[in-house]
Amino acid sequence: MARTRPTPTAAIPGAGTMFALRAIGLVLLARWLYSMEQMNFLAALQGMASSPWACINLVFLFLLIVLPGAKARIERPFHPLPSWLRQALRFFGLLGFLFALWSVGFFVSVAGWRRALSTVAATNGWLVVAPALYAAVVWICRPRALWRTNIAARRFAIGRYAVSLDSATRTTIVWLESRKVGQYDARELSVRWPQGTQPVGSPVAAAAPQTSGADPVMADASTDGAAPSPSTASECPASVPASASASAPVAMKRRAKIELLWDSPAAAGHNRQTVFRIGLATEGDRAAAHALDAALKQA
Repeated sequence: MARTRPTPTAAIPGAGTMFALRAIGLVLLARWLYSMEQMNFLAALQGMASSPWACINLVFLFLLIVLPGAKARIERPFHPLPSWLRQALRFFGLLGFLFALWSVGFFVSVAGWRRALSTVAATNGWLVVAPALYAAVVWICRPRALWRTNIAARRFAIGRYAVSLDSATRTTIVWLESRKVGQYDARELSVRWPQGTQPVGSPVAAAAPQTSGADPVMADASTDGAAPSPSTASECPASVPASASASAPVAMKRRAKIELLWDSPAAAGHNRQTVFRIGLATEGDRAAAHALDAALKQA
């Protein structure tokens, strides 16, 4: 008889995030129990009952290991956690990271570098690992969009915002991290670019004057057939390097902030409303903004 080969099941996006958080929580819990075992267990429990920091750590470990309300879903690959849980883990992780850095720094300042290095070796590097684990929790729960940009699937990610466009129904859904901002008609949305950062082919960019690299004063002098006067030549910024003048548009593009506008003639009081306004921090954000602009114009 022919044996049926089982089909491999792909991991659901977001399951790795939940696994990493639970693994960090179990490592912290195991280390905490090991430290309590080195001391008197009953004395450690009594000290924990009167320590606010111990109570905070208990709540943090409970949230890390249990992850209440967390569920890996295909439509939310980067946000398997509820919004309140992600914010709580980020807050407690930041507190733990700062407290661990303060504790390690205070111990190094009192005991000295030699004793600190010997303590790191004796604890198998726990003085370095503990702050790194808290920092890892903060990094995993960082603010980010709901998904990555997928132009073929009409999904765009710009900073913390995620935009999905349905070509069949011409509807657009905007998400802020895992919170739904709203659902709009794609024909009523448009991307507004700052002055001087319009994409190539836009009416504003096409109407912008094309300037050459030559100085206007030098161009006029060459047209008249006369050489520039010494005073005029001294006033021209010929000593400024080309890289300094070229870095200004690059810096302006990095600081550029685009706006997604909703102009609905049917909704009274909502004409020219700004859905979101965000800066283009990375090259991926700029590429996603250009692709979103082109997709909305096609709609």
